[in-house]
Formats: sequence, structure tokens, C-alpha cells
Amino acid sequence: QVQLVESGGGLVQAGGSLRLSCLASTRIFSIFAMGWYRQAPGKERELVATITKGGSANYADSVKGRFTITRDNTKNTLYLQMNDLKPEDTAVYYCNTEPWVIRRDSEVHWGPGTQVTVSS
Repeated sequence: QVQLVESGGGLVQAGGSLRLSCLASTRIFSIFAMGWYRQAPGKERELVATITKGGSANYADSVKGRFTITRDNTKNTLYLQMNDLKPEDTAVYYCNTEPWVIRRDSEVHWGPGTQVTVSS
């Protein structure tokens, strides 16, 4: 079974920064693009950033210019640097691989996530 362990969340004031980390199983990290997702209370989980094995990144419009996704392929670790945080960024953040892989691979599940809370 694929393992995903997120860390680095916390409580921060608006305008502050956090850096999230995710340790992933080699089984998916070595093959697929990876992404950060988030789920706010009462809302569906959304994809906020993705990065290919080669390092090409894409972002949701809501975080573009504020968040940076990176990966260390030697450590199977995914990162999300979050700057200029806003109250609307408050959510549980999860890492995982691409949506189409999650749908098709029965061994890919969600990790526990890490809570990010931004106070105004």
C-alpha cells in the first residue's frame, strides 16, 4: 500500500508563511507527477499545485504567485512553500499523485493530511 505522510502545518497569521512536507512511497513518487490538495470545512477537496518528475509545476489561480511546489526525488519528498497566507487558505492539506492515478489504483489512498489555519 502506498504511504503518504504530510507534516508542517500549523497556525499562522495572515501574511505569514509555512512550509509543508510530504514523504511518499517510492512506488508512486518515482513514477508519477505529485500534487498538493486541500479541503476546507464544508468544501470538496481541491487540487492546488502539481509538479512533474522533471520539476514542471502548475498552480490553481487562487495560489499562483504565493505558493511554490518542489520535490526532492532523492528523498521521495514533496514540499509546498506557502507565502502571504490568507484566511481562505485554511484547510487540511494533503499530498498525493495525479487524480487519474488515484481513481485507477486501488492501493493509492489519502494520508492523514496536515492542518493549516490562517488567522485574520
